[in-house]
Amino acid sequence: MTLPLNKRYKPMEAQPASELPVGTEWQYEPKWDGFRCLAFRDGKRVELVSKSGKPLTRYFPELVHALSITKAEKFVLDGEIVIPVEGTLSFDHLLMRIHPAASRVKKLSQETPSTYIVFDLLVDENGRALVKMPLEDRRKKLEQFAKKSLKSNPIIRLSPITNDLSVARKWFRMGVALDGVIAKLRDLPYQSGERTGMQKIKRQRTAECVVGGFRYLAKEPLVGSLLLGLYNDEGKLDHVGFTSSIKDEDRPALTKKLESIIKPPGFTGKAPGGPSRWSTKRSAEWQPASPKLVAEVQFDHFTGGRFRHGTKFLRWRPEKAPEDCTLKQVERENRSALDLL
Repeated sequence: MTLPLNKRYKPMEAQPASELPVGTEWQYEPKWDGFRCLAFRDGKRVELVSKSGKPLTRYFPELVHALSITKAEKFVLDGEIVIPVEGTLSFDHLLMRIHPAASRVKKLSQETPSTYIVFDLLVDENGRALVKMPLEDRRKKLEQFAKKSLKSNPIIRLSPITNDLSVARKWFRMGVALDGVIAKLRDLPYQSGERTGMQKIKRQRTAECVVGGFRYLAKEPLVGSLLLGLYNDEGKLDHVGFTSSIKDEDRPALTKKLESIIKPPGFTGKAPGGPSRWSTKRSAEWQPASPKLVAEVQFDHFTGGRFRHGTKFLRWRPEKAPEDCTLKQVERENRSALDLL
């Protein structure tokens, strides 16, 4: 076996789906909220590689050590890196690891060690590629591999699976405790870089947010994005993200409505930042708004006091009192997810 195998094995990816597929041909797994990672070992050499092909090795020295002391000296694993903190899985702590200073990374790895949750075996301990095998056979090989090589390793864990639709639905109902459920065809070989035979079903998460301000489009005097806020425990309105999914035909009327309620400060807690690499000088400027409008938005993740990605506008909620739009809507409850391991 030769490294870098990462040039030949890219992670197999999943297609988004709105509901769990039904049938005996499907296998279900939890969808973990972490960093997708392929782990390569060849003798004393260990490499961790992200879904996009970027090296993760230097950021998780505790995983490199754990993988380097396994009984098996050759393998390629597919899995997810997570960081358990006080009974939850913390994406914020994962982001903190991507730091240029090795001393900082080492300190964090000791304070909040990561866990590698494994769900596939691409190359076994004999250096034999398994990617052409069907998933159900690879899973059997993975379980045998884990029993021999991973059983005494506390930070490398095997992800659970089920063929029982009722169990998968139970995982899905855990809501924010998991990132959703993955469904995979049991007879499918591993297809690097492809989105075939694997589906990800994510629970729709919504929040009702106060519009604390807005930005204009870069080239037109029309609203480009709404700046969203939620009230913290001190009763102050924190900026938590934005939505730009506004229909073009709605922009003129919405711009007029927003301009009629321009009033500083807009946000009384955390305020929007300045320019980003995507913004122009004009789009980085924002107009504060009196906290009167409530928008319901759909989101994927909320971490570090912000929606991690842009949100999707769903509808206006004129019946909702702005002061009732609090951070409690997006509090995470991950602790039960750890019980699956």
